Amino acid sequence: MGSVKTWKTKAVKPAEVERRWLLVDASGTPLGRVASRVAALVRGKHKPAFSPHVDCGDFVVVINAAKVTLTGTKADSKMYYRHSGYPGGLKEQRAGDLRARNPVNLVRRAVRGMLPKNTLGRTTLHKLKVYAGPNHPHQVQSPVPVEIRR
Repeated sequence: MGSVKTWKTKAVKPAEVERRWLLVDASGTPLGRVASRVAALVRGKHKPAFSPHVDCGDFVVVINAAKVTLTGTKADSKMYYRHSGYPGGLKEQRAGDLRARNPVNLVRRAVRGMLPKNTLGRTTLHKLKVYAGPNHPHQVQSPVPVEIRR
């Protein structure tokens, strides 16, 4: 037999991670499409040196969260629940009402549901910055625009 070639898998260390700032415009795009793309960017799955146990994602700024669309009848039928911890403390809210009242929370909850349910997922959520309108205070970081197919 000939020589056997071996490849080593590179595991990135937290000190080696290079973070960029990315800008996502959510206007006119379905909520699930925005959330899945942003979750992958925040997690770092678009990088060739992705390691699932290391926070290697980029900072993501989402603008125009108030203009995100809900397809079909999700605005009336999709419900969001929270519980106070007390008996009878279940609160429910329609997705359309949540979008009208707090569109930032709607996008943040959608992205949070697509991240891991552990300490790594909670720390990666800190790199997500969501704003209801087109203005954001991160011009100094000069975020690079990212296109999301509509």
